[in-house]
Amino acid sequence: MVPTSFNEPNLYQVSGKHLHISYSTTGIDGKPKFTYQDLHQTLSFSGEEIRTIHTEVGVLVSVTIRLTVDTGGTTFSLLVPRVNIPSEQVVPIQTVGITTVHKFSIIPVIGQRDLYHTTHLTGSASRVRF
Repeated sequence: MVPTSFNEPNLYQVSGKHLHISYSTTGIDGKPKFTYQDLHQTLSFSGEEIRTIHTEVGVLVSVTIRLTVDTGGTTFSLLVPRVNIPSEQVVPIQTVGITTVHKFSIIPVIGQRDLYHTTHLTGSASRVRF
């Protein structure tokens, strides 16, 4: 039997190559939540610490995972694909995570200032009640 109506997921849990990511579009307090875990750190973000941009390829969800005053910083972006799910089920997804090192210097730097590393991620999208 094919479902006649679909829901949009509000929880994404993916992992790959020493990365574990959990992103919920909302929570009990109504704010989005994002958890980033790699081999060295576990970071939690909420509300305005999470930046989202809707694009043709999906929603790009970004957080700052390292910030330095004098050398730049590092962001992690999760590309969230469009997904339809029946009721409150869990469906498998695959996507990419992009770690970007942003170079900064008070002296102008010649050349590329953003360096990208992509990670293939697999996991699930689901609809949960908060």
